[in-house]
Amino acid sequence: MALHIVLYQPEIARNTGNIMRTAVAVGAQLHLIKPLGFDLDDKNVRRSATYHIPLLDYHTHDSYDEFCEKNPGEYFYMTRHASQAPSSVDFAHYRDSEIFLIFGRESTGLPHELIAENESRSFRLPMTPGTKSLNVSNAVCVAAYEVLRQLDYPGLDTRDEEIDIHQRESFDDFSR
Repeated sequence: MALHIVLYQPEIARNTGNIMRTAVAVGAQLHLIKPLGFDLDDKNVRRSATYHIPLLDYHTHDSYDEFCEKNPGEYFYMTRHASQAPSSVDFAHYRDSEIFLIFGRESTGLPHELIAENESRSFRLPMTPGTKSLNVSNAVCVAAYEVLRQLDYPGLDTRDEEIDIHQRESFDDFSR
């Protein structure tokens, strides 16, 4: 199984930079479908992605059709127009497949015709009534970790070898 995060015509550099970090953290490939609302060399992308860009496996595509031609697999669409939560999708069923999570533009989401054609594979994050959407970088993180939770976090580690939390100084006595 390989997890892929797909951004359809992303518009905001900082969101894409944050998603780059998430892709590295979860071991996902990132796909960016043009046009992009920024240059990939934008300082906001680099700042948001921090040191993760050299570790990132990413691809750009000139169109959605080109992306589909080059990437066979199981496609799932995040949209506020869906009626099921990501936890309702049985991602474990696709354990041996390439899983693509597709997210739309920050301003308008995914094209309505794309959602209409893929309604059974569309999902949304449950929210309180009247809440329209979350920031796309937050939505990507939640959805990616839901897929990985269902698959028992393949290839991920719960330890951080570089930081030992028991060795850092305690701030319990700090009382200013």
